[in-house]
Amino acid sequence: MLSSGLTLIFSMMGVLNFAHASFYMLGAYIAYTLVGLLGFWPALLLAPLLVGLIGAGFERMALRRVHKFGHVPELLITFGLSYLILELVQLIWGRTAVPFSPPPELQGPAFTFIQNPASGLSLALGEAGAGVCSAAGVICSKFPLTRAFMMLVALAMLVALWLLLTRTRIGLVIQAALKHPEMVEALGHNVPRVFMLVFGSGCALAALAGVIGGITFVTEPSMAVIVGSIIFVVVVVGGVGSLAGAFVGSILIGLLQTLPLTVDGSLATLFKLGPDTWGYPVLKLSLAQVAPILPYLLMVLILIFRPKGLMGTRDE
Repeated sequence: MLSSGLTLIFSMMGVLNFAHASFYMLGAYIAYTLVGLLGFWPALLLAPLLVGLIGAGFERMALRRVHKFGHVPELLITFGLSYLILELVQLIWGRTAVPFSPPPELQGPAFTFIQNPASGLSLALGEAGAGVCSAAGVICSKFPLTRAFMMLVALAMLVALWLLLTRTRIGLVIQAALKHPEMVEALGHNVPRVFMLVFGSGCALAALAGVIGGITFVTEPSMAVIVGSIIFVVVVVGGVGSLAGAFVGSILIGLLQTLPLTVDGSLATLFKLGPDTWGYPVLKLSLAQVAPILPYLLMVLILIFRPKGLMGTRDE
């Protein structure tokens, strides 16, 4: 979900927004405040709109003024904005986590995997597996409803963005404004307003991810740092400027972060190497131990052998 918003901003404007994860955090905190006033579902709609307006205002008042000076000033001003948002969040909501829990409709398991050595593996929806899981000799694994909701919203976001950019008039205008801004402006379209709309929309998508991430994980000031680096890895691996690449990169990085955790073997055990082998302290590390650095290693390899990413269309 985060990668979609970041890809939208870069593919349409050429701006690599370093404050994208900060808008994600801001969406979670604003939604937390709105939940106490209006409830969760209105907050789910209003928080992204408010953050989108903040992002559009930032593009209009600050980012637009440095756009003509190139990419470095854009990177620096968004980098500074990320620290400004962090300090504001800590001043308003404090430095500790806030109790942002999911609504009753999203609590509990979406489905339960039930493994019985005698009858095999079965699947139960909702709370139907609660009684079965209490039986002796049965192993149960519950999939949270909030995760299922996150998956559905992410897929809906991807499809909606693709339809918007490829099947609507405003999507065609947005794409044309990036490649031929003078021609689009000559046809009567307000190109700066189009860019402001795109940047605000990307920030709103980040805030939507923040609302769902806030109820699924922990809403705290460090939540932007936790996801900030990995979304850039996803965008680089998938292909900068490609929505399909962001989708493929997200799945690939997600699998690369989780599947190695189940493997406790190492190169030393595989090849039966002893402590006297050169580089043994590194070779003895298990795959589960090195799992956190695997996405970044993949990003380095992608940058070396395919700089535009797996499905990217732009080299810069």
